[in-house]
Amino acid sequence: MRRSGTFDLDGKVVAITGGARGIGRSTAAAFAARGARVAIGDVDSALAQATAAELGVDVVGLPLDVRDRASFADFLDQVEHLLGPLDILVNNAGIMPTGRHTDESDALTDQQIAINVLGVVTGSKLAARRFAARGLGHLINIASLAAVNPTAGLATYCGTKHFVLGYTESLHRELSPLGIGVTAILPGVVRTELSAGANVPGWAEKVAVVDPEAIAAAVVDAVGSGRLRAARPRVLNATVQALGLLPARARLRAERLTGFDELMTHADPVARAAYHRRIGGGS
Repeated sequence: MRRSGTFDLDGKVVAITGGARGIGRSTAAAFAARGARVAIGDVDSALAQATAAELGVDVVGLPLDVRDRASFADFLDQVEHLLGPLDILVNNAGIMPTGRHTDESDALTDQQIAINVLGVVTGSKLAARRFAARGLGHLINIASLAAVNPTAGLATYCGTKHFVLGYTESLHRELSPLGIGVTAILPGVVRTELSAGANVPGWAEKVAVVDPEAIAAAVVDAVGSGRLRAARPRVLNATVQALGLLPARARLRAERLTGFDELMTHADPVARAAYHRRIGGGS
């Protein structure tokens, strides 16, 4: 299949969940710049509309709660009513509260599973049915390098992203024979509110941290490529793969020596508190 560098995205209809800010917003801008017609879905419908207005005339902002199947179905119906048949769905919506697992409320655990897991499952199933009926389409699920490199202070989040990766790779095998592309994107530490306050060791700033525009570029580049997964930054992905070759004790020792074991256990509490308040996770 063609790489999206030569894949014509002009007029393609793209829906992005959690698209009002962060990676979702950057992805919407990247697709719009390639001539796609883009729908931003977000639980903050006012911000979704404001973001769409800023990004251009072929971008619309719509309300979407990925936890609610009816809301998701209505979102996709509205996308197709306003823009035309859906070509690409980017399941981007997700939350990443941090802290000791024993201190995490049951409500916050359930919220992560509802958004990060069930939201992806619902969107993937709804989109895949539409794609299968036409024999084309591309599903892109935003996972995380945390899916393959578990981090203390992110137990539930890592579990949800581990699910997303496995789920997406299974769907790739199931749907690609039907002409449907399926790709998992694995970001590292992204400069967005979701990762605010992360305790990245100074030496690792250039190799571990990436701007949301780089993730957006990876998403756009995946369309039409036939690629199963893409990780950014590439250097961090290579590091994670190398660590994965070590015995468990040696890997944990390496993480302690490099400071990566304190990435979120020693995150900036003020920055994390602000993020937790916005997602409804308290302080």
